Amino acid sequence: MIRRRRPARTTALLAGATAALLVLAGCTPDKTQVSPDGSELTGTPAPETSDGGSASASDVYEQEVDWSGCGDLECATIQVPLDWSEPDGATIDLEINRSQARNPDERIGSLLINPGGPGGSGLDLTESLVVTAGDDVLDAYDIVGFDPRGVGESTPVECGTDAQVDEYYIPDRLIESQADVDEWAQLNEGFAELCSAGSGRVVENVDTASAARDMDVIRAVLGDEQLHYLGFSYGTQLGATYAQLYPENVGRLVLDGAVDFLLPSEEIGIGQAEGFENSLTNFLRWCTQRTDCALDGDVESARSQIQDLLSQSLEEPFFTGADWDLNGNLMVYGIVVTLYDEASWPYLELGLNEVIQEGTGSILYQLANFYLDRDGSTGEYLTNSTWVFSTINCLDAEPDGPLTFDEVLDLRAELEDASPTFGWWFSSTTGCDNWPWTAAEHITTLDDAATAGDNILVIGTTNDPATPFAWAESLAERLDATMLSYDGEGHTAYGRSNQCIVDNVDGFLVGGQMPDSGTEC
Repeated sequence: MIRRRRPARTTALLAGATAALLVLAGCTPDKTQVSPDGSELTGTPAPETSDGGSASASDVYEQEVDWSGCGDLECATIQVPLDWSEPDGATIDLEINRSQARNPDERIGSLLINPGGPGGSGLDLTESLVVTAGDDVLDAYDIVGFDPRGVGESTPVECGTDAQVDEYYIPDRLIESQADVDEWAQLNEGFAELCSAGSGRVVENVDTASAARDMDVIRAVLGDEQLHYLGFSYGTQLGATYAQLYPENVGRLVLDGAVDFLLPSEEIGIGQAEGFENSLTNFLRWCTQRTDCALDGDVESARSQIQDLLSQSLEEPFFTGADWDLNGNLMVYGIVVTLYDEASWPYLELGLNEVIQEGTGSILYQLANFYLDRDGSTGEYLTNSTWVFSTINCLDAEPDGPLTFDEVLDLRAELEDASPTFGWWFSSTTGCDNWPWTAAEHITTLDDAATAGDNILVIGTTNDPATPFAWAESLAERLDATMLSYDGEGHTAYGRSNQCIVDNVDGFLVGGQMPDSGTEC
């Protein structure tokens, strides 16, 4: 029932005195997944079509890529099947870009990248990775980004007007009765209808397995025999799914900020709630030692102050001067968005200081809007990442029947035990309850992917709030992969942590030198 995000690759940006954070959206915890007829699917090299053929025979594998210049990069549009069970049926657009290897003599091939989400733009990640990646990687690989099906510049999922999207995501809707549970079911159904009206069959076919099959088309049309891949956050789920579907095509895979999507959804939600609470604790230790911090007393006193502010925002939202005042939902978004990187803690300090000292919430409102990829001044959503994470995760989720209020209460108790500050927020929605579609293909095991484990490097950050370290450990075990850890704060490691991580990742991607499993940086 949890629908909170696993945030995608995070980039901190200074934005004047109020400062803010640009976050490419994350994703919701997934449920254990089964096929629509109840039988388990383990993933195969390609789905069988109605005539007994194979999707790998699709004509899209034979297309040529026509690159053109787009700023400092090259861009192209390729075609992939709308529905992978109809591989030679209708197609949709997939937008890709690349930065060519800086040293053609050392070129290994293409390195496909994904920032997470679901809903994050791989096109945007290419622009940032050519600045943050190690020199050896940039010398040896064409860095290739793509907007996955339904996302951004690819054939998109659209779900109504900005105002209609606001009404679904922004209001406080606490679940206090079975009537509230039933109302959420109606809200989900109504929002799905908006997505269907705006997107047609696209919204029914943006599941993770289909996106992974698109990755194999990208590999083939770029002329690579094997897929070399770097995925962050949800991008680790996408990479692991690819390895399950195409183990024979796995080259060198790096999965950073790992999501163990095969865990039960309740366990994922509780783990993430605990992760954000731990990150808040570390922020409070930092803030309460600073003279400029308006929080009083020790860590627990400061935590109580934040909890009181959240309770107040639920009763009477703080004035922002914008189209929405800072309600409880927006305040949580504004807080948690800064917990993905300790470099963003000063922004949270500024936002809390304003609420405490001025009684207004304009800074936290700005931060919440960055989380939602929304322009807080105009109310315009800058990308479709906010609703695309819902549509993808609800396709991936297991349809398990209507929720009851008692089930909500039971889970809420566990969430609030794991996170006294955010537990209520994690249980203030029914997630994908009453979503009308499910994916045609679900991944329920990674047994086949484990055969490629020698070529897979999993990275976990010890104090990662969004994808807890334990998930990296369990995913590495499922994949029989090598585990590399970063001892630090924040979400993901490569490009934002230390030289030890860069050296180990680059050594593997470029030189094929896998670090010893359990290496700590």
